Amino acid sequence: MHVVRTLQLEEGMITALPVKTKDGQFVADAGVSLTHHLIAQINSCGIPSIEIQDDEPAAAEVPETAKAPEAAEAPNIPKGNAQNPAYSQRIKSSAGFQRFQFEYTKAIDDLAKGLAPVINQSGAFDKDMLCEIAFPLIDGVKSSIEMFDMLHNMRSVDDSIYAHSMNVGLISGIFGKWLKLPREEIQLLVLAGLLHDVGKAKIPPEVLNKPGKYTDEEFALVKSHPKLSYDLLSAYPDDFLDPRVKLAALQHHERLDGSGYPQGLQGNDIDDFAMMIAVADVYDAMTAARSYRAPLCPFQVIAAFEKEGLQKYHPKYILKFLEKIANAYQKNRILLNDGRAGDIIFLNKQLSRPIVQLSDGSCVDLSRTPNLSIQSLL
Repeated sequence: MHVVRTLQLEEGMITALPVKTKDGQFVADAGVSLTHHLIAQINSCGIPSIEIQDDEPAAAEVPETAKAPEAAEAPNIPKGNAQNPAYSQRIKSSAGFQRFQFEYTKAIDDLAKGLAPVINQSGAFDKDMLCEIAFPLIDGVKSSIEMFDMLHNMRSVDDSIYAHSMNVGLISGIFGKWLKLPREEIQLLVLAGLLHDVGKAKIPPEVLNKPGKYTDEEFALVKSHPKLSYDLLSAYPDDFLDPRVKLAALQHHERLDGSGYPQGLQGNDIDDFAMMIAVADVYDAMTAARSYRAPLCPFQVIAAFEKEGLQKYHPKYILKFLEKIANAYQKNRILLNDGRAGDIIFLNKQLSRPIVQLSDGSCVDLSRTPNLSIQSLL
């Protein structure tokens, strides 16, 4: 292991230790192969140097299981949550995750290259290629929830604009399947997810990646990203880029009750694609680790959506999304906030508060015990 200054980092070098900002915000895990955009993120976070493995040229080779993903079986990974260290370690040490990590990291690099003409305003971009980046990841896992679990555990690898956009594109594609949309609509929805935050590339990294609280001026700048995204995408005619993709970029922070931005739209004034992208965007943000909190487990996210979701998100979208998430984790082992473990045996109308059978065989109905809640998945 040796220390390398950030300005001297090269693609393919392998991190020897976890990379964190001076405030403790996670940037990359140990054992990660540096990409161009991960190096840029490390630099934008103001990290002067990091520890690199001594044998970095050889270590940059991809594990055998990741080199030939087409010959490998789909990952068979237990359901769980990245908050639980043992679960997370099992995920990350699996061959399935190794393959997914390799493909995901390459997909983010390809996405960054594919978006360059949009960001640089240098002409047409290959929108079909963007979808071709995402769909192998969507189709390459056994179940939708395995995809969610994979994404939760990719957080320590890369959480750049491109990673978030990739996640929203993937989640949106799964969401489209849950809604039984036609394949063509799902492709457009995935494209909308990949492009929804493209305007963030126009915001200075030192503002966008600031670990502390934004000033009013900085917050206003960050909140300008939907309009920046829309302006970039509006350079392309509607017969090339579907207007719904452009509106998803502009309106994904609008809310049904008019509390969103940038236009304060209400109800049916918000495009359907924007409503769907909004759900995927917020879910991805909630399940991301922050400097001030650990990532939320799915039932904590469901609880947050239940608290205000029907006022802010269209019922036909949010209810389906929450129902699918909750059903996928039914019969999962969980940890309650009082330290007791159990299994989810029945979902109540309030999906975040199911009936749990504890290890001693007794049952707890969380809908009747407001002091108890699900803390994490096991």
